[in-house]
Amino acid sequence: MSESSTTNAPSLRLLPMGDAALLLETDDIDAVLAVASVLAPLAEAGDGVWADVDDLVPAARTLLVVARPTTDLDELGRAVVGAARGAALATTSADQRVTEIAVRYDGPDLEEVAQLTGLTPDEVVARHTGTAWRVGFGGFAPGFAYLVGGDPRLVVARRAEPRTRVPAGSVGLAGEFSGIYPRESPGGWQLIGSTDVVLWDADRQPPALLIPGTTVRFVEADR
Repeated sequence: MSESSTTNAPSLRLLPMGDAALLLETDDIDAVLAVASVLAPLAEAGDGVWADVDDLVPAARTLLVVARPTTDLDELGRAVVGAARGAALATTSADQRVTEIAVRYDGPDLEEVAQLTGLTPDEVVARHTGTAWRVGFGGFAPGFAYLVGGDPRLVVARRAEPRTRVPAGSVGLAGEFSGIYPRESPGGWQLIGSTDVVLWDADRQPPALLIPGTTVRFVEADR
């Protein structure tokens, strides 16, 4: 539909997704979160064409803008691109949310992660707890969040053979991301610890503990 770039804003490419959604492509997860921080309050206020926006779904390099079937997508597209141009300067209350999560660093892959990174197990723990992570986007199960911004020394590949059962609360690493399994499921992440935190509660508002933009700090639980 349209492309836009300015000196102070991320590059943007807007594509139609069916007859009731737009997909905004941008540079990286930081740009996605910046754009989402601009669009979210507009959609919540619901003035003008923003009243037709039902949802915003961030991903690694895209933001899906879900609208209603009667929406004029050309008009909405112009509004989305125009608002997103100020994303580089945006700050929202989401940036102020900090969630602390206590972790027992008892994961079955902690030793392997140490070998892969050239660190000791204690150094892996120190780097995992020593960096403020940020929720980039949701994942494969309700409550699962891809956390970004961690120590680059902790970048490791997924396991060659995924496990058929990963317990709820398992804390893992995969690529540049860290994450916590909200429920028991198969998975191929490198498991370094576990936590008792409840990531998804249908009776909570919002149900997900970790929403995009939230800062997460891991702390080592008493052994």
